[in-house]
Parts: sequence; C-alpha cells; structure tokens
Amino acid sequence: MAEESREEGGGGGVVEDGDEAGGRPGKDGGSGGAGRGRDGNNGISTWEIEEMEDEAGPASLAPPAAAADVYVAVGKGGSSMEALSWALRRLASPRSFVYLVHVFPVVISIPTGLGMMPKSQANPEQVETYMNQERSKRRVMLQKYLDHCRNFQVNVDVYLIESDHVADAILELIPVFHVQQLVLGVSKSNLRKFKRGNTIAGQVQKNAPLYCEVKIICDGKEVTTVPTADPTPPISPSPVNNKSNSISPTPLSPAPDHNNSAVADDDEKETNPNERNKITKYLKCFSF
Repeated sequence: MAEESREEGGGGGVVEDGDEAGGRPGKDGGSGGAGRGRDGNNGISTWEIEEMEDEAGPASLAPPAAAADVYVAVGKGGSSMEALSWALRRLASPRSFVYLVHVFPVVISIPTGLGMMPKSQANPEQVETYMNQERSKRRVMLQKYLDHCRNFQVNVDVYLIESDHVADAILELIPVFHVQQLVLGVSKSNLRKFKRGNTIAGQVQKNAPLYCEVKIICDGKEVTTVPTADPTPPISPSPVNNKSNSISPTPLSPAPDHNNSAVADDDEKETNPNERNKITKYLKCFSF
C-alpha cells in the first residue's frame, strides 16, 4: 500500500487521502476495473474516485455490480448498525461483498484560535492538520462497522462521499456502480417522517432506479410501507456546486461543527431529489 497523501476537501472534488493519479482498481485490487476495491482478505482497499471532465461517458465508469453485493448506508446514528446487522443476516453470504457507504459534508471552514476561518484563507499547515484530524475521526467511527462485517466473515469495503446533499449523493452512486441491493436504516423517531417521504431513506427509496432494491430497516426489522410524497411543495434549493461531491473508498470520519455530519442515515431531512441531476457524473480513481 502506498503512502497516505493529503486530503483536499470540497473545491476540486478530491475527498480523501491520495493526490496521485493511478489506474482504477479491479476486483483483486489491481489496476483496471472501475470504482470498486476488493482485496480478498476482508481488508479495505485504499484508493479514491474524483470528478472528471466530460471526456468520458458514464458507460466506462464501472462494471455491473455482482448480484450478491450489498451496499449499506452508514453514519453515526444507531439505525445504521441495525441496518448493517440486518443486511449481514439476511442478504450477505461468505462470498458477498458488503460496501459501507458514508456521506460526509464538504469542509468549507476550519477551527482556529480566532474562531472558524474559511478554508481558502487558512494556511496549508492548518488545513493539513485539520483534515488529518477529520480523517482520523472517520476511521474511528467506521471501524465498528468494519469489525462487525468481519465477524460475519464477509468481504468489506468503504465508499466515502463528500456532499452536503446526502440522498442525492447516494442516488448518484447507484448508477455509477449499478447497485442492486441497498440497505438504509431509519430510527423509530423518524419513522413517521419516513412514511411521508421526508427522510434521507425515504427519498432514496422513492427515487432509486427500478433495478436497485432498497431495503429500509427500523429497529432491526424491514419497513415495508412505501413512503408517500409530502403534499407540501418543496422549497427551491440553492444550486449545487458540481465540484462539491466526490466518492472515495477509504474509511475516514465525520466533519465538524457547522459542517455537521451529513451521514448516510435517516437522521436529517434532505433536499429536493431533483438536485441529484446536478451532482458529479464523471469520476476517476486515484490510488495511494
């Protein structure tokens, strides 16, 4: 494994460690393939995907996902562990690959002795230190999910997505990797909101393509009620910066303070699903 490199949050779309361009890892962790890391030893691959210009078409991004692959959205909420446990018991097998999907917010400012400072105005050392701290927090947060997967002896990998629009980011991931099985958790306190379609889980289930089977788990059980649309017209969201979303399969931590963790579970309301068509379409991988 090559040495860990810097993280560039937001802006250019580089999310996590690794600024060096490399070939896209294949199923055995080598070059080739697209957007998926598999090491065969229940380990996690260490490479990332960054936004590309419109030079390549979506068809070249990733091979179809295996039917046995299971994607589980995880965050800091307890509903995430319940969703993962359900997926491991009901959907996964020793030959399965379980992909943990974690969405964290774009970092636009960092803490300093004088308060929060825009990232663009901070010196490189401050940015580097802060980003390293955030990566460490993400690793700690995600380690419990990785350990749980390994207790079931399944192969596991992590996809990190930097975005302020959680449901949109997850929906964008589905066609990139042709996700066929996706599991999300919803807490009891948000179950009523889910049934109205006012949660991240509800928006993902409602807007996912037909080939993707979305399972919603609450308190260890599958929720079978299809969420209904909220009759209240949505407020027009502000435009989404195309360069504020990027996907990376290396476990790191939630962002801080005003960048309150945009985790991939149901604990916060999401923006208009129509925003997903503004999210990054073209991706490339970086290894490190």
